[in-house]
Amino acid sequence: MSSSTKNSYKSAFLFLTTLFFLWGFITVLVDSLIPRLKDIFEMSYAKTVLVQFAFFTAFFVFSLPAGFILSKIGYKKGIVFGLLTMALGCLLFFPAAEYRNFSFFLIGYFTLAGGITVLQVAANPYVALLGSENGASSRLNLSQAFNSLGTTIAPIVGALFLLSDSVKSSSEIALLNEVERKKYYISEAATVQTPFLLIALSIFLLAIIFAFINLPKVMQVSPKGGYMTLLKKKSLLMGAFGIFVYVGAEVAIGSFLVNYFFEMNLATIISENQLMMQIANTIANTFNKTFTDADPKSLLGIFVIFYWGGAMIGRFVGSYLTKIMLPGKVLSIFSFFAIFMILISINTDGLLSMWSMLAVGLFNSIMFPTIFTLSLEGLGDLKAQASGLLCMAIVGGAIIPFAFGSLIDHFGFKTAFVLTIGCYGYILFFGRGKVKLI
Repeated sequence: MSSSTKNSYKSAFLFLTTLFFLWGFITVLVDSLIPRLKDIFEMSYAKTVLVQFAFFTAFFVFSLPAGFILSKIGYKKGIVFGLLTMALGCLLFFPAAEYRNFSFFLIGYFTLAGGITVLQVAANPYVALLGSENGASSRLNLSQAFNSLGTTIAPIVGALFLLSDSVKSSSEIALLNEVERKKYYISEAATVQTPFLLIALSIFLLAIIFAFINLPKVMQVSPKGGYMTLLKKKSLLMGAFGIFVYVGAEVAIGSFLVNYFFEMNLATIISENQLMMQIANTIANTFNKTFTDADPKSLLGIFVIFYWGGAMIGRFVGSYLTKIMLPGKVLSIFSFFAIFMILISINTDGLLSMWSMLAVGLFNSIMFPTIFTLSLEGLGDLKAQASGLLCMAIVGGAIIPFAFGSLIDHFGFKTAFVLTIGCYGYILFFGRGKVKLI
């Protein structure tokens, strides 16, 4: 590979990391909004997770069309199209918050996820192709580390700007006079509108940047009949199911961490612990905030940074580990420890239960990129189409959290987490199978 080609690949990688960061940030910001929407619309856990259902169902609906769009308009135009679609989704939050309309929120999430789907279908295989196949897992783990940087920052923004005040119940609102009620609605809407308007503007500016940069052409034209060929590939189908259960488990845990901690009365425990309050306020001070009079869910939400921050650290470490160890072996080890941490959490209480569940994020870290690249191995020109099928499996982020929320409603959190143990159990099985094939 010539030096000019290497430099071209490096430049492309740097630009693509901004996309990984962006969709990681926005995806987790959705999680931060869930406790607020639950309070605003006074919903059950199962109904609340319809937000995630709308978001991740878009991956199932748009993955194959996204591949078709990219084949027609090209990679760079596809990225710009995806970014503009994301910006539109963010703008839809304005009328949704203005009129307190839950259906508008769902439409906004669905549109936003449609744009992210276009980026996912293109960016993951693109990074895998920017070099040798042996180094694909390492490269994608590194780029996904920047995705995790976005998911690490998002809980802070969510906790300090989306969960930072108490939401009134319908009975409390009924007691307000007309002037007070109108003032409350305006304040409530602005809490959601301002962050997403700023995000929409940032996405639009990024779309302009991508419209004018040059990206190397590394993706080949996919052969006709490729999807039928891929459906006969057992390894790919097993990998797709691995993506399904991984995304489902990660989103299920991340979406309900605040509610899980709240039910264990951890806000009181944390507020009475000097070290824990020092940690919370150190993070909050970055945004000139303090937790002296904060809402309990805001205080709990700030600790979600450790769940997603662990994933960021793990991916940087994983980028190195998958260079010196078989990726399948690393995947097996990490999934085993994810199961171990969940078992500790559901069998304990207090801060030990909290920190062990947050530690699952560290072991989640390498799963998506490693499963993704292991599933693409040996597929040659079919990789782009295979990426579409793998991205369809992200719909697990809609189905498994919905089942998880239903289990919480009927049996409580401790029992519901058994579902996530089953998910990580399959990933352990998949990773061990890849090691045995070597």
